[in-house]
Amino acid sequence: MRIAFMGTPDFSVSALKSIIKAGHEVVAVYSQPPRPAGRGKKERPSPVHAYALAQNIPVHTPLNFKEEKDRVDFNNLNLDVAIVVAYGLILPQEILDTPKFGCLNIHASLLPRWRGAAPIHRAIMAGDSETGVGIMQMEAGLDTGPVHLEKRIPIEHSDTTGTLHDKLSLLGADAIVEVLKNIETSSPAPQSFEGVTYAKKIDKSEAHIDWQKSARDLRNHIHGLSPFPGAWCEMNGERIKIHNVGISENNGNPGIMIGTPLTIACGDGSIEVKRAQRAGKGPMDIMALMNGFDVKIGTKFS
Repeated sequence: MRIAFMGTPDFSVSALKSIIKAGHEVVAVYSQPPRPAGRGKKERPSPVHAYALAQNIPVHTPLNFKEEKDRVDFNNLNLDVAIVVAYGLILPQEILDTPKFGCLNIHASLLPRWRGAAPIHRAIMAGDSETGVGIMQMEAGLDTGPVHLEKRIPIEHSDTTGTLHDKLSLLGADAIVEVLKNIETSSPAPQSFEGVTYAKKIDKSEAHIDWQKSARDLRNHIHGLSPFPGAWCEMNGERIKIHNVGISENNGNPGIMIGTPLTIACGDGSIEVKRAQRAGKGPMDIMALMNGFDVKIGTKFS
């Protein structure tokens, strides 16, 4: 099939690879424009952009589709279908209607739960027991279109947004190839009107750890914000980001270190820190972090 692929971050690359491997003709890739990155703030192409260039696929980076030339160029591709995966632009109806079979979106949740920008973060933060991907026929509403195929996986207690991101990226890559095999006869199912939730974009103000919460809620909060932006607290004026924890039934005053190598009491139970990050350093396992870290039982985290 003649396909345009529209995506930007790492999450999208797996799907692009699978579509190419399946033998489809990807005639164009659309991605967000290069952004300044790194210490030198040089413009860097997105992961999808970089991979497409390595495959000698033409790349388009419109700021939007308001320019007539961009819409005409898209129309002239003579597409069977467009695949959209975390592209980062709202597509106008004219673009959605241009390909023969419309535009398909790989969405990282079990629709209609967690429509919107941050479905992986929100599923973990809410304590959901499972998630998945849906291949959705795009329409004008925010993630409201009918679903061709859904694949589910459990959310493990050890999962963070980082680990779940990688699992769902691969799951979506398999699912889109499966849907493309049957696109001519597929009849997508309308989403339920019940159970709709919205995964609003993560705000850095959400990242501060509230030790009055239960250990279970804090685990979900911390894992949902790992690796970015990273849930944080302070100890003696130093900001500490916590990335991975276990939970314990041991109790104490919330925010107080009650065990080694680093167990901190919560409103109910406690968390056992497994991976964390000191200011100016990268994330590391707790035993490595504790080397030279002067913190003892009774230390207050705020």
